[in-house]
Amino acid sequence: MLSKKVKILGQAISPGETHQLSLDIAKLHTGSTIEVPVIVSRSKEPGPTILFIGGIHGNEINGVEIVRKLIAEKYHIPNAGMVICIPVVNVFGFLSQTREFPDGRDLNRVFPGSIRGSLASRFAYHIVKEIVPHIDYCIDFHTGGDSRFNAPQIRVGKNDTESLELAKTFGTRFVIKSAKREKSFRATLYNLNKKVLLFEGGKSLNINNDVTKIGIAGALKVMQQLGIRNFQKELALLKNTNDHSYLVKGSAWVRAKYSGLFHPTVQLGQYVKKGDDIGSLSDPFGFFEKKQKSTYAGYVICINQSPIVNQGDAIVHITTDAVEIPT
Repeated sequence: MLSKKVKILGQAISPGETHQLSLDIAKLHTGSTIEVPVIVSRSKEPGPTILFIGGIHGNEINGVEIVRKLIAEKYHIPNAGMVICIPVVNVFGFLSQTREFPDGRDLNRVFPGSIRGSLASRFAYHIVKEIVPHIDYCIDFHTGGDSRFNAPQIRVGKNDTESLELAKTFGTRFVIKSAKREKSFRATLYNLNKKVLLFEGGKSLNINNDVTKIGIAGALKVMQQLGIRNFQKELALLKNTNDHSYLVKGSAWVRAKYSGLFHPTVQLGQYVKKGDDIGSLSDPFGFFEKKQKSTYAGYVICINQSPIVNQGDAIVHITTDAVEIPT
């Protein structure tokens, strides 16, 4: 909850104010400081604080776009509580269009960080010490890695009841119960008793308008549910394409039987039976083309869109245990 005095990154935030702050604790080997903008908007009315964060992985652009649009459309201005937005956490990776920090580490594998650790670890430390204490809730926006295109989905901890209810409010077609990865931002927030939703949608180095719209609509729904701001008018203009939502407790990858060119024939969200055709694999010279069949029955939640795959590569991700969420 908000108190009368709030100080973030050395800046006093008074009720009713919006400030653009800068997280600039890390430097490149050239000595150049790269500033990470942090936009803080505080209401005059008390309420919870939510953090919207994108670009923990520098090449996951669709998450950056969602947080950017929340700011551009001024959806981040609360009527109660406080909203903190960090559109691009890993500015270093964003500049070079890579997943990692300049030290080669994955920022999402070094939380809660250390003041004496690697560059990524030190950066994680300052986020946890200077931003996280002020928040109650967080939505962390990600995409699929490399060429893996994820159906829009929310991931929550297996035993986190409150976050599961917020995930249902967010409204993606798939809500996935997943184990918290050690030293991830999500695991760290959970250990600090913060409620966090991890959004996955789209793929790296790509912006998909449908994914963006789903991410924005979900953020507005969660803010409205928490009493931060009423978005009834805005949400009425956003089409809800999810007739059914599913809680996913298990999933598995179908792997390529051969190396070659991959031609998927299934769509995200499609239900497939075991033995159904999901695509084909061919050599580049026209000598063979083999059908790839599903080894599981379930909904397609991710497709590897790389045109070239190796034998054993993960190509289609399918739910193995999914139940419809009652409306």
